[in-house]
Amino acid sequence: MRALRILIRSIRDSFKSVGRNFSLSAAAITCSTITLILVSVAIILSYNVQEVTNTLEKELTIVAYVKKDATNENIEELKREIDAMSKVDSYVFKSKDEWKLEMKQESDTLNTTLDYLETNPLLDSFIIKVKEVGDLKVTTERIRKFDFISSAEYGEGMVENIVGAFDIISRGTIVIVIALILVTAFLISNTIKLTIFSRKSEIEIMRLVGASNIAIKLPFIFEGFILGVLGSVIPTIVTIYGYHLLYDKLGGHVFSNIIQLVEPFNFVFYVSFILLLIGAIVGMFGSYRAVRKHLKI
Repeated sequence: MRALRILIRSIRDSFKSVGRNFSLSAAAITCSTITLILVSVAIILSYNVQEVTNTLEKELTIVAYVKKDATNENIEELKREIDAMSKVDSYVFKSKDEWKLEMKQESDTLNTTLDYLETNPLLDSFIIKVKEVGDLKVTTERIRKFDFISSAEYGEGMVENIVGAFDIISRGTIVIVIALILVTAFLISNTIKLTIFSRKSEIEIMRLVGASNIAIKLPFIFEGFILGVLGSVIPTIVTIYGYHLLYDKLGGHVFSNIIQLVEPFNFVFYVSFILLLIGAIVGMFGSYRAVRKHLKI
């Protein structure tokens, strides 16, 4: 019962403190709001970049062309060699006749051109997917050495540049998120320090009447929790409505259909929950840090 009374009183006092120190509380909430909006943008950007990277990695394939003089036995041997490669996830063999039919269906011009030719100029090929994007180069170089393989390509150079650029963006946004969280903790911590300084006499009286350390600390910790949660309300609203608006405005993709945005439903709620969690935890941590270091109780 005593613990419950202390808890209830601490929550009540924390709300009173937020109201009494309105200007300091408003400053902390405003700063938290701004930083958490930036955190939201960084999380959304990072997750979308990661999804685009994953999609690209799944779509990236090696096209290995078989030599014209290869027999059916040679093709079966190539299949066994590809099967034996540990870095290969899957592959599909496509004959030159299948290629011809597919290309004829793409346009009337190709259809007319290929019908005009007496022989099929295309080559049989293997469409190969690897387990990791980093395996593309090594796997391609190994396949090129196979007998009866004319050539093997995967977009060398361009693929590494695109994946590398997305990786840098993803890592950069993670660093920004961490930095902004630390800034939010610092701002709330400093706000609590000022609150503590303005309530020195009250704290001294609490000590004199025998209040325990936890009874003195709890109101400040709850105050940090309240400031953090209030600071995350606007970023949560901005995230939910802002991302929906952006998604609809861009038609679900950026620049081209290759770069697809994550669908808003569920995603924005996950991000909003993360913002509320960051606000609450960072607020409590900032308060606890201020109480522990500057009250010395």
